[in-house]
Amino acid sequence: MKRSSFIVLFYCLFLLLFSLLYFWSSVADAKVRPTVYVVNYPLMYFAQRIAGDHAQVVLPVPEDVDPAFWKPDAAAVERFQHADLILLNGAGYAKWVSRASLPRRKLVDTSAAFHDRYIATEGGATHSHGREGEHSHAGTAFTTWLDFTQAAEQAKSIRDALSRLTPEHKDEFAANYRALESDLLDLDARLSAISSRRPAPPIIASHPVYQYMARRYALDLKSVMWEPDAMPNDAEWKNFVELHQRYPADLMLWEAAPAPDIAERLRKLGVQSTVFNPCGNRPENGDFMSIMNANIEYLQRNFAH
Repeated sequence: MKRSSFIVLFYCLFLLLFSLLYFWSSVADAKVRPTVYVVNYPLMYFAQRIAGDHAQVVLPVPEDVDPAFWKPDAAAVERFQHADLILLNGAGYAKWVSRASLPRRKLVDTSAAFHDRYIATEGGATHSHGREGEHSHAGTAFTTWLDFTQAAEQAKSIRDALSRLTPEHKDEFAANYRALESDLLDLDARLSAISSRRPAPPIIASHPVYQYMARRYALDLKSVMWEPDAMPNDAEWKNFVELHQRYPADLMLWEAAPAPDIAERLRKLGVQSTVFNPCGNRPENGDFMSIMNANIEYLQRNFAH
């Protein structure tokens, strides 16, 4: 064999060996890096902060759908079933979970530690918005993370679940959790300081999703059932005016910015609109912490008036 041919053969064998080693190292890494499926974005954010590079965290809900009312198809349910860990919000969130066959040993209800503090909600009219279809908010209030002390408890349950799954990383999970907890309790302190104004000014919410926030931060809040991109009909405006006469709020909270014509009509009634995004799904920009900081800044600005 000519020397040049030997060199080419040796080079090819070297490339083949290198490719096989890279492939097997990737396979090994995939085996030790567990997959964690979650039902909403707050849990995704908490899990990513705590797990770092030691888990793949997946939220399969489309970005334009409210995860609380998402209805997964069979393929999506199967992906949940094959995850190493499934993080649930609890409090009746993602009702599809109760109807799906998911491995119980993989399920973690992140709000179980405070299930005795769930808030029951009154029966409400069925309504529809976006791709979620018809639904109601009757049963149990489920935006548990808007009380940031409860959010810290949910994050703690994620830390514990990850530590059971991969105990070799528990010290790193603990350190990451402490940093996250500090951030969440900072949000709690900031919102507590804003709401310490007495007497608390009345607030109207466009949707019944702020119950835990109202309880924790002593907000005087009433809710309607409006969508930011749908002009209320005459009957809804009439009901709102009657509510406003009994409950003279000058501030209305929205999950997203209301259409300009809705905001203008509210202004004529003496009601200023402000966004407090619950962040149930992935935001277009920023992350959970930046959205919550912006929420608090908006609220602080309005409370100052």
